[in-house]
Amino acid sequence: MTETLYLLPGLLCDSRIWANQLAHLADLAEIRIPDFRHYSSLSDMADAVLAEAPPRFMVAGHSMGGRIALQILDKAPQRILRLGLLDTGLQPASADEPAKRQKLLDMAATQGMAAVARAWSPPMVHPQRHADTSLMNAIYDMVERYTPQQFNNQILALLGRPDATPFLGKAPLGSLLLCGRQDTWSPPHQHEALSRALPDHPGVVIIENSGHMSPMEQPEAVSQAMRHWLEQGN
Repeated sequence: MTETLYLLPGLLCDSRIWANQLAHLADLAEIRIPDFRHYSSLSDMADAVLAEAPPRFMVAGHSMGGRIALQILDKAPQRILRLGLLDTGLQPASADEPAKRQKLLDMAATQGMAAVARAWSPPMVHPQRHADTSLMNAIYDMVERYTPQQFNNQILALLGRPDATPFLGKAPLGSLLLCGRQDTWSPPHQHEALSRALPDHPGVVIIENSGHMSPMEQPEAVSQAMRHWLEQGN
């Protein structure tokens, strides 16, 4: 029987962040990609997945999606067959984070999501890819599909995130940790600390020449790593 794999998108992302993985992993799992734009807490996002998921399933999350995956792990560890965490973190919001996030929310309200896309996206991508109009336009278009209210919903969810460190002891063996080498938002050393906190210390898959948006920046390398992760469970 084919297992179900949930691919959870991050902040201002949707199914397009996982387009390559959807195409190249569909022979290994039934893939589902939820839409989280209408929720304002990570707990509610996790509950939405658990409400529709089969009794046991696999889950991988990118960025905010990784934090949702950790919430799912905390709520129902017995249901998680395999766990993947890509370009994500464990820490709660820092003291200065609300003010930084508010600047982008204000921009969304006054200038629209196109302005947000062009301010928020470049720091998430390897600097050498900024001139790649195909990649950047795909990211801009994804961000611009959001409304300011939906953006606000997700920022509220992120600002309310817990310290997820205590959840890691519940993780199944063989978890995937993956990070872009040039991810400055969720850098490699953060994932190395995450690996050390997992029961079996699985190590970190580093994606070369990639920033935070690794599933789109280096889609083939990410899909290959995820295929290896999924095949290990067979």
